[in-house]
Amino acid sequence: DVQLVESGGGSVQTGGSLRLSCAASTYIDDSFVVGWFRQAPGRERERVARILGGNSYYVNSVKGRYTISRDQSRNMVYLQMNSLKPDDTGVYYCAADSDVPRGYETTSWRYWGQGTQVTVSS
Repeated sequence: DVQLVESGGGSVQTGGSLRLSCAASTYIDDSFVVGWFRQAPGRERERVARILGGNSYYVNSVKGRYTISRDQSRNMVYLQMNSLKPDDTGVYYCAADSDVPRGYETTSWRYWGQGTQVTVSS
């Protein structure tokens, strides 16, 4: 099994930046899709960004502001978040799955972290 642990959340003002980190307990190779999800109060969990090999995807609301990256040598995944807005507030989860179709087509990924809170105030 893969354990994922997020860090880097916090409280910032509108326009600020945060960098989330996700540490995996074991090596995750290129065959895994990895990504970040977020869940705001009263809202469904949504996929914010994912990366597989050299291909990344972002939900429209974060394009141009967020960047997902991974360092396989360190078993790490990152989410750089810039120009943050109050609507970005939520619990951010790191996730991974070796089943790429499931990772691309669903939000029911196999491995999840415990989440880290991001709060953006106006």
